[in-house]
Amino acid sequence: MEGVRLSEAGILAIETYFPRQCVRQADLEKFDGVSSGKYTIGLGQDEMAFVDDREDIVSICTTVVRRLVAKQGLDLGSIGRLEVGTETIIDKSKSVKTALMDLFCQAGNTDVEGVDSTNACYGGTAAVFNTLSWMESPWWDGRYGLVVCGDIAVYERGPARPTGGAGAVAILFGINPQPPIRFEINARATHMEHTYDFFKPRLGCEYPTVNGAETLSCYLRALDRCYQRLKKRTGSTGSVSDLADYAVFHAPFNKMVRKSFARLRYNDYLTDSASVVDPQGKLSRFRDVPLADSYTDKVC
Repeated sequence: MEGVRLSEAGILAIETYFPRQCVRQADLEKFDGVSSGKYTIGLGQDEMAFVDDREDIVSICTTVVRRLVAKQGLDLGSIGRLEVGTETIIDKSKSVKTALMDLFCQAGNTDVEGVDSTNACYGGTAAVFNTLSWMESPWWDGRYGLVVCGDIAVYERGPARPTGGAGAVAILFGINPQPPIRFEINARATHMEHTYDFFKPRLGCEYPTVNGAETLSCYLRALDRCYQRLKKRTGSTGSVSDLADYAVFHAPFNKMVRKSFARLRYNDYLTDSASVVDPQGKLSRFRDVPLADSYTDKVC
């Protein structure tokens, strides 16, 4: 079957799952002996979800798939691709996707493409792009694509621990003249580099190795480059509010999302200061700050 045009492909439904248990960040501040507000105000975190002793990455991904299928009334045979974006592994070779195949095998469907996509927090994004590429390819057979993103983020005691959490999301892709979320042609940009900001070299340990300062700088570099390239590819000369109705960010912690949106406004100001409202002159102070310095300058 001939692949579809990207303008016809979109997200038809989304389902989420979060564990019932959570830790109040204010209580974690007391337990860790840090100042009040360090996590709740400094990081913008209120609560942190965690799984119980009967849950793992397979179970939470299974739950979210079951929920989506039930709510949408789907025949599991109508799904032709399943890809999982996760960095939470329970086996060094066997993918989470193969465990989810239990659901499909019970329905008599073993003709399902896809495996896991693993690269820290980017795996889910890669799974989305891969599924769209499948739908555009001559190998697409007209069935739905399903992307499942899930993680159980656990950190050892220290400054990174309050940024942990757990959850899963299932995203159904298909063809609809007016899908709830449609993907725009050419409205896509990528930034990729080699850095040791976050990695898991200890295969016998679930805790990652984290360079906090570098991971924040890496995030902002990627945001800057992707935004600049996106504006160039789409021919946009306005601000972020002209380019999109909503902005969705990867959220290592909520304060980072606020900083990221402000970062886009900062980029707009550097490109065309006249287009950005700055009544108190707060942005003008950073006009001459080199972009590389702004990643580590706490004033910025």
